[in-house]
Formats: sequence, C-alpha cells, structure tokens
Amino acid sequence: MAPDPWFSTYDSTCQIAQEIAEKIQQRNQYERKGEKAPKLTVTIRALLQNLKEKIALLKDLLLRAVATHQITQLEGDRRQNLLDDLVTRERLLLASFKNEGAEPDLIRSSLMSEEAKRGAPNPWLFEEPEETRGLGFDEIRQQQQKIIQEQDAGLDALSSIISRQKQMGQEIGNELDEQNEIIDDLANLVENTDEKLRTETRRVNVVDRKSTSCGLFFLLEKVMNKAGLMIKSLPEQWLRSDLHPSQQAGMIMVILLLLVAIVVVAVWPTN
Repeated sequence: MAPDPWFSTYDSTCQIAQEIAEKIQQRNQYERKGEKAPKLTVTIRALLQNLKEKIALLKDLLLRAVATHQITQLEGDRRQNLLDDLVTRERLLLASFKNEGAEPDLIRSSLMSEEAKRGAPNPWLFEEPEETRGLGFDEIRQQQQKIIQEQDAGLDALSSIISRQKQMGQEIGNELDEQNEIIDDLANLVENTDEKLRTETRRVNVVDRKSTSCGLFFLLEKVMNKAGLMIKSLPEQWLRSDLHPSQQAGMIMVILLLLVAIVVVAVWPTN
C-alpha cells in the first residue's frame, strides 16, 4: 500500500519549517557579527513561501478526506490539530524572520528539538482508542473504510425497510378508500330503504283508515236493515196481540232507543 499523501506532505512541511529555523539562526549570527547575508535572506523568503503553499495543500487534502469519508471524525480532528501546530510555527518563523518574535533557536528548542521529540509525550496516544493503537496509517485507513462500508450497508438496509413501510402505508390507504366507498354505498342504500319504508307506512295508514270507514258503513247498513225488518214486522204482531195501545207505543220507543245505542257504539271513535 502507498503511504498516506497527507502524512508525506506533513513530514516534508515539518522539514521545511526546521530548515527555515536553522537558516534564520544563521542569518542572525551573521548580523550579530556585523555581516550581511543577502543570500540567506532570499533563501529564507523562498522557504517561507514554500511552507505557506505546503500548509495550504495540507488543508485542501484534509478537507477532501473528511468530505469523502476517507477518515473518521477523530482522525480528522487529530490531523487538524497537527495542522494548527504548523500554522502557529509558520507565524513564529515569519515573526522571527522580521525580527519581531523569539529567536529561532528558542522556537526550534520548543517545537522541533530532539529532546522535545524524545521526552514530550504525544497527547494523541492517550486519546487513541484500543482498536487503532499500534496500527499503521494504511491499516487505520483500511479499518476506517471497512467501518464506512458497514455503515453504508446499514443505511441501505434502513432505506429498504423505510421503502417497505411506505408501500404498506400506501396499500392501507387504498384499502381505507375502498372501505369508505362501501360505507357510503351502504349509507345511501339505508337512506333509500328508510324512505321506501316511510312511503309504505303512509300507504298502510291510508288503507287502514279506509277499511275502518268501510266497516262502520257496513255495520250501519246491517243495523238499518235489521231495524227496518223489525219495524215491518211490528204491525202484524200488534194486530195479533191484545196489547194496549200505550204498551205498543212503549215497545216501539224501546226498540228505537236500542237501535240508537247500537249506532252510537258502532260509530264511537277508538284508538
């Protein structure tokens, strides 16, 4: 596997910064002796420009790696801190070149000395997880790519589940629409049946009233016929009997009252 281009560029940038610090120290030594060193000044200025370009390239590579998920967020933060350290070192070197800051030997002793490299602990070792401790950059990148692939597979599975849920929701919605149409049809049918029932009830009531009137008329007709027969038969009985005329008149009155009572009872309204 080819080495990570970011760390290759980072190492070369650190070497340029160290070289600039050494050149500035040499220039300052010449100036203390009262000598001029124009060649060193031109070289330092070119190296500072190269350092600036290298730092810009590191920023661009880091942004691409984070945007394309080639590295994890933790690794991106670690590289960003290294890059910030380089930017600070560039400012100190530029200030020293312009005689506005600390001496390059102090800068080098605090940032680039071998003693600092050997004695100062790396804070990232304390924050590095157990899964990546002791692994090289290529192995860490492979592990990160594997994690990203697993995350992509999980997202694909989640997307498939969401698609199925969406399809089920659409099918349930279609089924509810069909059920609503059936309920509307049943409501219309019940309404029509209720209207027909009301119509038939009115017809039955009319027929019932007509049948009641016909029955009363029929009863009256029977009573009148019976009364007529009784009245027609009365003179013959009277001629055959020896009743007193006052008794005969009383019998006629009783018969008429009975007929009236029958008619009243027959035509009296009932619920």
